[in-house]
Amino acid sequence: MVVQALYSASTGMSAMETKLDVIANNLANMETTAFKSARANFEDLFYRQQKFPGEEDTAGQYTPTGVAIGMGVRTQSTQTDFTQGAFRNTERPLDVAIEGRGFFQVMNPDGNILYTRAGNFSVNSNGDLVVGSASTGRLIEPPINIPEDTLAVVISPEGIVSVQQPDNNNLSNVGQIELATFINPEGLLKLGENLFAETDASGAPILGNPGQDGIGLVRQNTLEASNVEPVQELIDLITTQRAFEMNSQAIKVGDELMQNIANLRRY
Repeated sequence: MVVQALYSASTGMSAMETKLDVIANNLANMETTAFKSARANFEDLFYRQQKFPGEEDTAGQYTPTGVAIGMGVRTQSTQTDFTQGAFRNTERPLDVAIEGRGFFQVMNPDGNILYTRAGNFSVNSNGDLVVGSASTGRLIEPPINIPEDTLAVVISPEGIVSVQQPDNNNLSNVGQIELATFINPEGLLKLGENLFAETDASGAPILGNPGQDGIGLVRQNTLEASNVEPVQELIDLITTQRAFEMNSQAIKVGDELMQNIANLRRY
C-alpha cells in the first residue's frame, strides 16, 4: 500500500535525524578532554507477512521464500566508543591522563561517586585535589590534599602522588590515585560535564591502583584528547544526508502515486 510507504519512509527520516544528532554531538566535542564518541545503531521494524516461507504450494512443494513487507526502521541504541584518545602534553603538573582502561573517581556534592576520564585537576582553597571545573569542584576519591607549602607535585605512573616541600630534599607521599573499571563501560550513564554514573547495565566498579590487574597507568603533565575522528564523522554526515534525502524522495513519490489514484476517480 502507498500509505505504508509513506510511514516507512518517515521512520527512515526520523532515524537519520537521530543519527545526525549523534554526529553533530561528536563533532561539537572534538576538543572536549577525554570525550568518547558515540554511534547510532538501527533495527528494522515489524513485517507484514503476506505469505510465510515454507508454505505448501499447489504442487505439494514447500516455498523456499515468503512475502514480507517491512514497516520501516527505528533507533536500536547509541553505543559509546571507549577506545583510547591521543595524548596531549600540557606541561601542567596537575594534568593527568589514563593510559589504558579505567576512570577517575570523583565525589558529587550529593555524596554519590561519579566517574570521569578527564584528568584536568586543580586544588581548591583547602588544598584538596578536585576536578578543574568552574561549576562544581568535585573532590577526587579517595581524597588527596596538597600542602600549602608545596614546591612541586610528582605523580608516578602507578598513581602515587608526592610533593616536594621546603627544607626537604625527599619527596613526601600525600596520596594514591585509585582507578575504577567496569565490566561493561558502555552501560555507564552519561551525565555531561565529562562524567559518568554507575548503572545496573555497567555493573559495579572494580577498584584498583594504576598498573594493577590490567588497570591503565597514568601520565602526568598530559591530557587525553577526544577520540572523535573528524574525517569519518564527515563521511557519516554525507551518507546520513543522502539517506534522509532518499527517504524524503520516497515520501514525495508516494504522495504523487496517491494523487494519481485520486485523479483516476474523476474519470
